[in-house]
Parts: sequence; structure tokens; C-alpha cells
Amino acid sequence: MNEKDFSNVRNEIKSYIAASGWSLVDIVAEMNKKRAENEKTTPQNISNKLTRGTIKYSEVKEIAKIIGFRIEWKPEATE
Repeated sequence: MNEKDFSNVRNEIKSYIAASGWSLVDIVAEMNKKRAENEKTTPQNISNKLTRGTIKYSEVKEIAKIIGFRIEWKPEATE
């Protein structure tokens, strides 16, 4: 993935978060409820991962679930 792809992923995730009415601070608080003390994260950490394109797929799925979405893979239509 190139820089533009990372930016698109970041913007897509952030737009879903905003549209759902959640803030990153609230999402991270919810994420941390289910984590051991040594596995807790911060809004800054998640934001940095989004910016760098290093966020884990499992974290993206966790965020999606919190804001009421699920990630679905569909085959591309062939012409």
C-alpha cells in the first residue's frame, strides 16, 4: 500500500466513526473495558496507527463492532 492508500483507509474509518456519533476517545474507552491492564491503548495510539497505516485488522473489526458495523468481504463484480 502506498501513502494514498493509507490516507484513504484512515479517512474511511474516521468517516464511519464520525457518522456513527462516536468519538475516538469513547471508542478507546470501550475497547479498554475488555482488555487486560497491560493491553490497554490510548486514542493517540489508535490515531497514530491510522495515520501510519499500521492498525491491526483485529482492531479495525473491534472498532467497527463498537460503532455498530461489521466488515463484510464481497467478491468484485466481473464484467
